[in-house]
Amino acid sequence: MKRFYEQATVGERDGTWHVLLDGRAVKTVGGRSQAMPTRALAEALAAEWAAQGPQIAASGFILRDMADYALDVVAPDPAQAIRELLPYGETDTLCYRADAGDALRREQDLAWEPLLAGAEARHGLAFARIGGVIHRPQPPETLARLESLLAGMDAFALAALRNLAGLAASLVIGLTALDGAVPPDELWTAASLEEDWQAERWGQDEEAEARREGRRQVFLAAARFANLARG
Repeated sequence: MKRFYEQATVGERDGTWHVLLDGRAVKTVGGRSQAMPTRALAEALAAEWAAQGPQIAASGFILRDMADYALDVVAPDPAQAIRELLPYGETDTLCYRADAGDALRREQDLAWEPLLAGAEARHGLAFARIGGVIHRPQPPETLARLESLLAGMDAFALAALRNLAGLAASLVIGLTALDGAVPPDELWTAASLEEDWQAERWGQDEEAEARREGRRQVFLAAARFANLARG
C-alpha cells in the first residue's frame, strides 16, 4: 500500500490519546477507536507511522499490532486471553531442566533459578521444578494464584504478556518483564539459553539466526509496550 498521509501526530480526547494521520484519528483493525492510555504509548505508535516510507510495510507496526490486539481481542473477552496465557505457567520452561549433573542443568540452574525464585517471592507462588521433559502438574494453588494475577491486569498488559510469555515459553519470564525486575535483554538471554546451548555445539545457519533476531525484537518491543502503557 502506498503511503497516504503526510504527518503522524497525537491528540488527546476524553482522557485518552490517539494517533492522528493528517489530523484524522486512526482506528484499530477491528474498527474500534484506537484509544491509548498514555501519551507516551500514542507517540510510540505515531513514530511507527512516521517511520514508514513511500510504501507502507506491515512489519513496521509491532506496537500498533499489540495495541489493536489489546483493544479488539483482549478488552472484549479478557477471560479468554487469561485462559490462553495460563498454559505458559502450567508448562513453564524455567521449571523443566536437564537431569541433575548434566552440564546444561548447571547452566539452567544459574540462569533460571534466580528468575523463578524472584517471581515466587514477588507474587506468592510456589513452582515445582522438574528434571527431564515429562510433564508434571504445577500445584493447584500456584495455578489459581497465577489466574488471580492475570485477572488483575488490564488489556494492554495482557496483550504484552501474550507476546512475552509466548516467545519465551515462560509465563514467569513474561511476568518478570512486566514487573521491571530484570532488564528485557537479560530475560531474552535466559529464555534463549537452550537454543544458544545447542547452537554453540552444533552451529546455527543464517536463516535461523535471522528468525531468532526477529523474535528478540518482538520480545523487547512487548516489554516496551507494557512499560509505555503504564506510563
